[in-house]
Amino acid sequence: MKKISIYDTTLRDGTQAEEISLSTGDKIRIARKLNALGVDYIEGGWPGSNETDRAFFTEIRQYDLSHSKVAAFGSTCSPRCSAHEDPNLAALIAAAPDAATLFGKTWDLHVTEALRVSHEENLELIRSSIAHMGANVPEVFFDAEHFFDGYKANPDYAVACLKAAHEAGAQVLVLCDTNGGCLPYEVRGIVAAVRDALPGDASLGIHTHNDSETAVANTVEAVHGGAVQVQGTINGYGERCGNANLCSIIPNLELKSNGAYRCLPDGGLRKLTATSQFVSEICNLRPFTRQPFVGKSAFAHKGGIHVSAVLKNPQTYEHIPPETVGNEQRVLLSDLSGRSNILFMAKKYGYELDKNDSAVLDLLAEVKNRENMGYEYSTAEASFELMFFQAMGWSKRYFQLVRFNVVGSMRPEYSAPYAEATVMLKVGGTVEHTAATGQGQVNALDSALRKALVPFYPNLNEMRLVDFKVRVLPGSQNDSDGTASVVRVLIESADTTDRWTTVGVHYDLIHASWQALVDSINYKLFKDDPKKFPVGGKHFPAAPASGE
Repeated sequence: MKKISIYDTTLRDGTQAEEISLSTGDKIRIARKLNALGVDYIEGGWPGSNETDRAFFTEIRQYDLSHSKVAAFGSTCSPRCSAHEDPNLAALIAAAPDAATLFGKTWDLHVTEALRVSHEENLELIRSSIAHMGANVPEVFFDAEHFFDGYKANPDYAVACLKAAHEAGAQVLVLCDTNGGCLPYEVRGIVAAVRDALPGDASLGIHTHNDSETAVANTVEAVHGGAVQVQGTINGYGERCGNANLCSIIPNLELKSNGAYRCLPDGGLRKLTATSQFVSEICNLRPFTRQPFVGKSAFAHKGGIHVSAVLKNPQTYEHIPPETVGNEQRVLLSDLSGRSNILFMAKKYGYELDKNDSAVLDLLAEVKNRENMGYEYSTAEASFELMFFQAMGWSKRYFQLVRFNVVGSMRPEYSAPYAEATVMLKVGGTVEHTAATGQGQVNALDSALRKALVPFYPNLNEMRLVDFKVRVLPGSQNDSDGTASVVRVLIESADTTDRWTTVGVHYDLIHASWQALVDSINYKLFKDDPKKFPVGGKHFPAAPASGE
């Protein structure tokens, strides 16, 4: 089994993506998570370019990373000074990293047009920079920028740049598809040719971008061709279309190559999904649900025939066991569902039901009917769970609506719209009548609802609304002007341990929002209800007490 060195550049190349901006503290948190995952190198940034990256290298020294080495990134020295005088190289050395990665020009177009030096002068920049860093940093890698484009334009010169870096002491020569324009067959052929052209003790790495949607495939091809270091980012974050996605590369190499490659320490692969989600959260980006291996939908099944087969043998529709990458199998509910979908969800909740059970048939009919009305239970699993337990006999009411009223208006003295909601609820034998203002009618309604319930259910204080989505659905076929359209509201909520999504559908946005809000609060109260007993590893409701 061949060890492939994983070099993560999320903290440097990944931050060049739109919508990503990380503080020093953010970078420290991600670095510690990457260390726990077991990547070999964490590229912390370019200390010669900005204060945040310089602060990272100072701060990270306070942490004992058990596995990962910290790498700093920079360029070969400026043509206007020697390597010993270059301020960027001095900043790299001052950062005191475990390794330094220098990028240099290998495409003759860039040598003459960007650097405006001769071919030989560029080779000397590479030699002197690598040698200087090698005398001051434990490990030095050479990122051959634009290598594949350079090789296609002038193969002899591109290889000469690699040889110069190797002779100067670079431990790994990293071939970069900087513009992301190569296809897998090109990468395969060029890596093989380069391997033959270099001395036997030269080690190759690969760094690809995803502009042609081939970064993962290109990386895998390079490894099969002899590359021993893989550079990429978590979730494929990076400039333009992104970098090679380590969340796909690592499992492809470990699980799809007949045991030929090892990327992470024992148990590391099972941490991959959690790491992907953690990095998304720190970057303040919603996870890509359809991302292979680690996405929420990667092992989600919707069609009844698929679900029936998966329940008999997961291999029928799953290319790997989801738990090998820390993910889980999910079954979605929709108008495509069959009885197998309901049975799967019932088993998940701790109930072993027969496919001919009347509750199964009733639930299936109800799901299909509601989906026809516009409800979406493949996403709003919390709303379905409440519906399921009601079908199983759970009839407790945590509160009952008496009435609510919402008002939105514009007042001359205010620059923003004004919204106020009043809510009257019955909780047990007590009637609560509250009012609240908010930033919009839904926010006001949510505030008034919580204000009425928190005195009875203090645990609602730890619940927060994470996301709110509205979609307009088409009206009936007889509605020629579209005025009978309905809206679907999806609300994602969270507390200290869980996230859940609920749904509401109505022709009136406020009523649809009310449905989703009520389901969201009921689900929080339901899952925290102390009147439960364990079934199949999860807690479920006991029989409702008399009068509830």
